[in-house]
Order: sequence, then structure tokens, then C-alpha cells
Amino acid sequence: MSLAAAFSAIQSYSRVLSALFIADIFLSLFVIVNKHKPWIETTYHGIVTENDDKVLLDPPLIALDKDAPLRYAESFEVTLTEEGEICGFRIHGQNVPFEAVVLDKSTGEGVIRAKDKLDCELQKEHTFTIQAYDCGEGPDGANMKKSHKATVHIQVNDINEYSPVFKEKSYKATVIEGKKYDSILKVEAVDADCSFQFSQICNYEIVTPDVPFTIDKDGFIKNTEKLSYGKEHMYKLTVTAYDCGKNRASEDVLVKISVKPTCKPSWQGFNKRIEYEPGTGSLALFPSMHLETCDEPITSIRATVELETSHIGKGCDRDTYSEKSLHKLCGASSGTVELLPAPSSSANWTVGLPTDNGHDSDQVFEFNGTQAIKVPDGMVSTSLKDPFTISVWMRHGPGAHEKETILCNSDKTDMNRHHYSLYIHNCRLIFLLRQDPSEAENYKPAEFHWKLDQVCDKEWHHYVLNVEFPSVSLFVDGTTFEPFLVTEDYPLHASKIETQLTIGACWQGANARMAQFFRGNLAGLIIRSGKLENKKVIDCLYTCKEGLDVLDKNLVEFNPNQSSLTVEGDDIDAFDKVMQHISYLNSRQFPTPGIRHLRISTTVKCFNEESCVTVPDAEGYVMVLQPEEPKISLSGIDHFARSAAEFESQEGVTLFPEMRIVSTITREVEADTESEAAEGTVVSEEIMHNLDTCEVTVVGDELDGEHESLEVDMTQLQQRALEMSSSNLGLVITGVNTMANYEQVLHLIRYKNWHTEALFDRKFKLVCSELNGRYISNDFKVEVNVIHTANPMEHSNNAMVQPNFINPVHHASVDLSGHNLVNAHQASVVPSAATIVIVVCVSFLVFMIILGVFRIRAAHQRTMRDQENGKENEMDWDDSALTITVNPMEVERLSARGQDINVCTVDSCSSESFN
Repeated sequence: MSLAAAFSAIQSYSRVLSALFIADIFLSLFVIVNKHKPWIETTYHGIVTENDDKVLLDPPLIALDKDAPLRYAESFEVTLTEEGEICGFRIHGQNVPFEAVVLDKSTGEGVIRAKDKLDCELQKEHTFTIQAYDCGEGPDGANMKKSHKATVHIQVNDINEYSPVFKEKSYKATVIEGKKYDSILKVEAVDADCSFQFSQICNYEIVTPDVPFTIDKDGFIKNTEKLSYGKEHMYKLTVTAYDCGKNRASEDVLVKISVKPTCKPSWQGFNKRIEYEPGTGSLALFPSMHLETCDEPITSIRATVELETSHIGKGCDRDTYSEKSLHKLCGASSGTVELLPAPSSSANWTVGLPTDNGHDSDQVFEFNGTQAIKVPDGMVSTSLKDPFTISVWMRHGPGAHEKETILCNSDKTDMNRHHYSLYIHNCRLIFLLRQDPSEAENYKPAEFHWKLDQVCDKEWHHYVLNVEFPSVSLFVDGTTFEPFLVTEDYPLHASKIETQLTIGACWQGANARMAQFFRGNLAGLIIRSGKLENKKVIDCLYTCKEGLDVLDKNLVEFNPNQSSLTVEGDDIDAFDKVMQHISYLNSRQFPTPGIRHLRISTTVKCFNEESCVTVPDAEGYVMVLQPEEPKISLSGIDHFARSAAEFESQEGVTLFPEMRIVSTITREVEADTESEAAEGTVVSEEIMHNLDTCEVTVVGDELDGEHESLEVDMTQLQQRALEMSSSNLGLVITGVNTMANYEQVLHLIRYKNWHTEALFDRKFKLVCSELNGRYISNDFKVEVNVIHTANPMEHSNNAMVQPNFINPVHHASVDLSGHNLVNAHQASVVPSAATIVIVVCVSFLVFMIILGVFRIRAAHQRTMRDQENGKENEMDWDDSALTITVNPMEVERLSARGQDINVCTVDSCSSESFN
């Protein structure tokens, strides 16, 4: 390379180096170092609303930095650098629900806002610190500068989001009548809002219109007029509240203000109506009752509680079995004759007497001064030389001046002599007993007089006369009374005149009319000869099935039938406890429904032994609800046939061989909360109770005593303490006993007829009852048919003979010209009541018998299956004689009458006319 070229290259290199140096110098002149920290205010105050996130700060959030860009000479342009910009704000504190955001880096302007929704009720104010920091030096932001820490106070503003709520669910107060109160009670509501404005209750208001009360802004309620207990016992007010933001309470509150009468001594907490459900045992009558004495100094208290039951039956609720049955239940032995029985086919002399009560309570008979009845002859022995007892329930009053006869035994004809009688005269009970003729014509006691208030007080009383001549004892309601006067007389002179026993008047044989009529009510008239009633039996007959009871009997005295009791003491608290434990009890299985009035009469004494406090009588009543009535159902074989020989046999025919007695009550099932289907469901429940009567009556013609009868084993009756009476209308079994025992006795009833030539059928009806007819069973009717056979065939094989009773098969029968013929596929034939089913079996006799046996076995198997499936008993047919020969005389008789004869073979029946 030449020198010139080299020199030229050196010059070019020198110029490049010079340029680079100059540029480096100029660049170094314009480099700015981040020397200053950002600056912010030291304290900020902010406000934010609950439902907003923007915070209003005072002063505004602005950060300044002295490293901000500068303007140089005009020959230079303004250069922007990051060292003077604000890159962010940093908040210091734990769980601060705010964030700070830079709006403009160059100006340093920023804002604070809530990160989530704020709740003033949780925290009203927030305090934290904040710093600003710049963007640092160079492109990587090195040497970043931070400002000092400033304190920020932010208040959360409330919104009216909550309504007032009352502190109590309801308010109660008691005021005394006739007084105006400045304040009766205070209601108070609260508001959950955080601010004073929205959390304060500014107003209360009574919503219920037209009430004599007002309420102020603080919740105090007072009356605007004097209150009267007689006008209103309790006021019910609805009150609401408003906060200062005019929000109403979410729920109004109920305020009950009771008006208490001016203090008057009385029984408090006493319910006038008390319901008693039968079968629930004892029921407390006054569980919340107490005696208000108005702070008087009390020394003694005496209270009498009376249960009014005189309108129920014979003075209270008693079992309504027949009087004879009641005597047996109470332990009386045999010999009892009931003179006023409930009317029946065997005891019908009381049919014409009116009764004043239904079957719910005791059946009593009313005598109005014109009625009387004759007791049939032979019911009572005419000679009463042995000890005897007369008992009767009687209600009578007021007394009249003439004699009123209860029971009288007098001459039936010719004369008017009274042999013995029980009568009333001038409110005196008098018993006349004239002795029969004897060897000694001496004076003997003849009339026994008792002067008794009970005779004319119009109330029911129980009278028992124990006669053991010459002494007579009287028991009235279980209490003994001696006669105040006994008059004597000569014995009656000898006579062959028969006597007549009457009730309600006395028979005048000479005039053939009744006289000395009774006015009142009678029931349970009994004569028991041969033995006197003891005190235990008398008390049992009189004792009520209902009454008052109490646990602690130390302070209590009862009357004999427990319809009244008296409590006495000196400590009010102890006295109240005794009264609260007084209860009502009715031990009857089926009590008489209705009202029993209650009365409490009280006497209070003070220190001077005077009656310083007057306590008015408290009155109410016990309502005995209707008991669940039993349904007595009789079921069994209601239609069967037997051969004439069985009716004429010594045993006769059993009428009710499979009789079943069931008693049920219908109960309502409680609704199942989980199943609506159970609502209103009723179920039948079998119960056990006693019966007192079963009556078998003949349907149709009466029994002809010359050749037919109804019989029962008397030994079996006596073993079960039952009695039987019979007539040409049927028979009646009486006595309180179980349904099972009655079933066994009914199985023994047999019908006998030893003249069956003209008899084709007989019908009977059976009815059973409980409590002297209060509950009566269904009418169970049974029809028995007589099979007239000629030339009965002897069975060499016992297997061919059917039993007397075949289980019934429930099939429909076809009615053919008045004859009930059963299809040949059935194993029973039921003749009609007026005709004879004539079966003619002439040919193929051996074939018929064999085929008949097979069919009987098949039918018996079907019958057993039907019985298992619950089919009803309908008919029973005795097939002991399959071969029935037609009586030629009967054929001629029927043909003469123009009747059709049904001719049956084993497989079919056909009708042939004999016109």
C-alpha cells in the first residue's frame, strides 16, 4: 500500500474516533440519576358506602417526585425519563379490604377502592398505611424509591338494610279494673343496622283499631280509659315499630293485657266445663285452682264440694242390670223375686207403665196417681211367715193427705182386707203386716211407722225392709232407722179367699177396683223370702258407680255415696293442694252421658273467729262424653232341616248349635302424619263385657204346650248362676254373665215336638242384651224344617250316614213356585216353609246311593274350603237319609190341590203338574 493511501486511512480512522469521543461527551452530559423519593400526604380520610367500592379521600391521593423530567435549551428536545414517574402504591396492614391503584404515572394520581362488598354492621371503620413508589432507574427499574408511610382512615357509611325486630315474641301484662295507668308495660324493638340513623327506633304504633290503649315513641303502653272486667277479660293488641329510616318491623308483636277484677275473695283458675271421657279412670277437677283471700289474715277455711247426680237414673250413675242380677252381683242368695222387671215376653205385666228415662240410665217406672199393675199369681208366696226382705227405689213428694200405696197384698174378691202393704201417708212410710189366724187371738204388732224427710223430698232413695216378725228394720240409703211408732192389731180371721198382689195401688176385692194410688217413681222392687239382707249387700246395692275422690284424705270427709266432700284446714297453700287433687271417677264400662253439676261452697274465718271473708260459691259441671257403644252380633246356622224322628226324640233338635256372640266397638284411628290416607279411618275392635238377657221367641204361632216345647238343661244354667223363665211365646235366660257362658247355654237350647205330622217348619228369633236392654244385639232368626220320610232305609254302612250338622255352604238358591230348591251340585236342600220337596228315587237305587256318597264327600270338601274363605253360614241340610219316598197320600193331596210336584233325581229336578 502507498504512503498516501496509508495516510488517508489514518485520517479517516482519526475522524471516526473523534466523532465517537464527542458523542460520548455529549451523552454523558444528559444522563439523570434517580436521587429523590416520591412524596405523599401524611394522613388521609376516606368515606365508602356499604354497597359501593369507591372511596372518597380527603385530600386526594397524589404522589410527587422531584426526579420528574426537565426542559433544556431550545436546541434540545424534552426527554421523558421513568425516574420521575409513580409506578404504584402499597398498602400495609393485615386483612385490609382495600387496594390502591395508580391512575396516571406521570402525575402520580391514584385512588383507593374496596376489594369486596363492605358490611358496616361488621366493621364501621378501617385504618391502614400506604406508600408510593417510583419506577426506579433504567429500563429494569433498579434503585426504586419509596415514599414515607401515610395513615389512611376510612369510614363505612350504612344503608338501611335491616328492619326492626321485637325482643320478645309476645308481651303480657295484668291490670286491675277501674284504674288508669301511666304505663302498663313496655315493648322494645331493635334494629341491626350500624348507623345511628337506621339503627334507632323512632316510632311504635298499635295496629289493632278501637282499643282503649296508646303507645309512645319509647314503647310504653298505657290505657286511655278505665277498664272493666265485666266488659272485657283480656285485650289482644298488635304492635309494630319503625326505625328512623322509616322501615317497618318485619313482624308485628302480640300484646295481651288481662283485666283483673278488683280484688274479691273467690276461687281462681276454675274451669266451669270439665269433659270426662269414659274409661279413662279418675279426672282431676280443679288442677289449677286456688283461693284468693285478698291478703286477709285467715285462720281457717272450710269448703264443701258437691257433685249433683240426682237427675241421673236413680240418683246417680249405677249399673242398669236387672234388680235381680244386681242382688246376685252384690252377694244375695236365691229367692229374689223382681216385681218391676223390664217388659219381656215372660214378664209383660209392666208393659203399660210409662218410664221417665231411656236405656242409658236406670229404667224407672212412673206412677201418676191413676196407674197400677197386678202381679201375676204365683210370683210371690202368699205366706210370709219366714223372714223376708222388701227393697225398692223410690222418688216421691210432696206428700198428700191420702194414702199412697207402693205394694199391697189384699183379698182378690168379696172383701177389702190388706194382708200386707207398704204405703205412704203424710210423709210417713208405713208397713202393714197382718198375721194369719192362729190359736191365740192376741194383739200383735201390725203397723210400723217411720217419719222421714226422705219420703217427700223428691229425690231418689233406696229403702230396704228386713222383716223378721215381730221386728222390722228399715235401711234408707244404707242407714238404719227404727220405727217411731208400732201399732198392734188382731190377726186376720180365717178365710179361703185368694189374694191379689198389686203395685202402685191396692186392690179392693169387694168393689173390684183399685184405690190409694201412688204418685211418684219406683224401680227395683224386690221381695226376697227366707232370708234377710245383710248390711254389706244393702251398701252394695246403694253405692254409686260415680263420685268424688281425693288422694290425701286426711283433711277430707265424704258423704256415704261420695257425691259430696268437705275439706277443712288453716294453711291456704296446703288447702289449695288438696282441692287441686279432687277428682271425678266413674267406674262404669258404659257410663250414662250428660252433665253433672258441681258446686263449691266455702266458709273462711279470721282471728276473731268471725266470717271475715265472703267467698261466693263456684259452680261448674262435668260433661260425661258419649261412650263408644258396643255392637252385639249373633251369628250361626240360620236354616237347617231335620227328620221328624229327631224332633220327636227325647233330646229334640238343637236350635243354636254353632251360635257365636261377638261384641265390637268402632274406634277412630289417629291420623298418621306421614300418610294422609289414614285420616278419618275407623276400625272395629272386639271387646268383652257381660250380657244379662237372651230371649228366644217363636215367630208365628205360639207354642202348643200339648205337643211342643223349648227346653234347656237347668243344671247347666244353675252352674252358671243363670235363670230361665218360659211361656208359650218362648223362653228368657237372665242373669249377668259372660258372653262365653251365654254361648254355652244357647248351645243347649232344644226344640221338641212329639206331634210332627202336620208340622213342616218352625221359626225362632234370638235377641241378647246388656245392661237391662241398653245395648241390644241383632235379631238372629233360625228356621228349622221337618223332613217327613216313609219307609226309611236302614244303612248297613255307617260311612253312608251323615252327621246331624253339616257345615253350611253359601250358594244362591233358585225360587221355583214357592219352593226353595238348591242346585244338585250343592250338598243341601232347603224346603220352603209351606211345601214339601218330594224327591222320587225309583230306579237305579244302588247307583244313586253310591253316586250320592261321592257327591256328599265332594260337597263337604268344598264346604270346608268355603268356610276357610270366610263365607257366611246360610243353610244346613241333614242328608242322613238320601232316599226319600213320596207318600202316595201326599201325592193325591197335592194333585187334588192342583200343585206342581218337583221330581228330583240325583242329577236334576223337573216339575210335573198334577192338575
